[in-house]
Amino acid sequence: MPFDPAQLLARLNTHENATACWVAFSGGVDSHALLHALASRRGELTLPLGAVHVDHGLHDHSPAWAEHCRQVCAGLGLDFVLLSGDARPANGESPEAAARSLRYRLLGDWLPASALLLSAHHQDDQAETLLLQLLRGAGPKGLSAMPACAPLGQGTLLRPLLDCGRDDLLAYARAQGLDWLEDPSNADTRLDRNFLRHHLLPELKTRWPATAAVLARSADLCAEAAELQEQVAHQDLGDAAGARSGTLSLSALGRLPEPRQRNLLRHWVRTMGFSLPSRAVLGRILTEVLAARADAGPCVHWPGAEVRRYRDDLFVLAPLAPPTDADQDWAPGEVLELAGGQLRADTTTGQGLRLLPGTRLQVRLRQGGEQLRLTGRGHHHALKQLLQESGVPPWERERLPLLYLGEELVAVADLWVAAGHQAGPGEPGWKIHWCLP
Repeated sequence: MPFDPAQLLARLNTHENATACWVAFSGGVDSHALLHALASRRGELTLPLGAVHVDHGLHDHSPAWAEHCRQVCAGLGLDFVLLSGDARPANGESPEAAARSLRYRLLGDWLPASALLLSAHHQDDQAETLLLQLLRGAGPKGLSAMPACAPLGQGTLLRPLLDCGRDDLLAYARAQGLDWLEDPSNADTRLDRNFLRHHLLPELKTRWPATAAVLARSADLCAEAAELQEQVAHQDLGDAAGARSGTLSLSALGRLPEPRQRNLLRHWVRTMGFSLPSRAVLGRILTEVLAARADAGPCVHWPGAEVRRYRDDLFVLAPLAPPTDADQDWAPGEVLELAGGQLRADTTTGQGLRLLPGTRLQVRLRQGGEQLRLTGRGHHHALKQLLQESGVPPWERERLPLLYLGEELVAVADLWVAAGHQAGPGEPGWKIHWCLP
């Protein structure tokens, strides 16, 4: 579809609750065309207009590029914001991914509440993104490429040019006599996107001129399929909730067809805030965890997360380091880092652990054979039995801090206080808090 500034303005004016409109302005031809079109007809725009530029700190010329963008905005009479950061990639990270991650983080942190951020991504960008995701083996969510609208920070990211081709924007920029920047890295075909842009897509267009439009339409269809997957996964998640908060019921998961099992697992992991496992790792979860014996303790891990089972519940966790031996001196007013978790206590009255002022405790991990007598019970119980009865998963049991006064076990994390050591009515006490990540 040709670039139509009037249609663009009409679309933006439908965002009645927005507070401002900011163009993500790199200085390149695409964002310059978008910014100029809006600035030239700002009288028809119901929102204040400005531009924001991100300096990634990757090129010697980046300060000059930022100054160029500032001067363009001054000439158009627009507010200009400069955001700066260091986008040097970490080990194993591509320069493109590092720059993209920094850019969206800076923009998301800065974007004012209820403001719109306009990106100049167009139809050809969408086609490139779909091809990149296809070559990476992505599913419908990845193949849906870039959404036209998405939340960002306290505002909204819009891509209003996804139905407009690169050539149309270039024609507008030339007709208006715009002076845009050319980033030399855009010509480096060692980068995957540039290889597609300069070699593969032009070749495809010689055979199929509508390639970009057709691929963009495929991205839209994949977005619809991904949305349906999300709706099914959301329903399945409600039906398959485990006994403990944030877990899945293995029996309920097992009753689903395998494609819905994988779909639910991806949705659940993402909902819990962890990076998605690969298809191979999902297969291991289904074969090694779902199909394991009820008394087994399988663990499948991937970067940043791991899945474990206990009884009928499936847990997704941050990776747990092996617990080390602990025998530490602790006063309840202090914060103690122990076995990957944090132990602290708050003062209270009439409950918790009763201690004389200045008393210090010894904190240890389980060694086996510990006994504890609870209030209202006439004899000691094996700690192992109490933990099993309470449904504490094995990996939590081996990390629980045990609190000793001398050689007497007086409390087990925030689960129990031994009989005779509880604060009575009106007596000061300490309420123990124990937290694993």
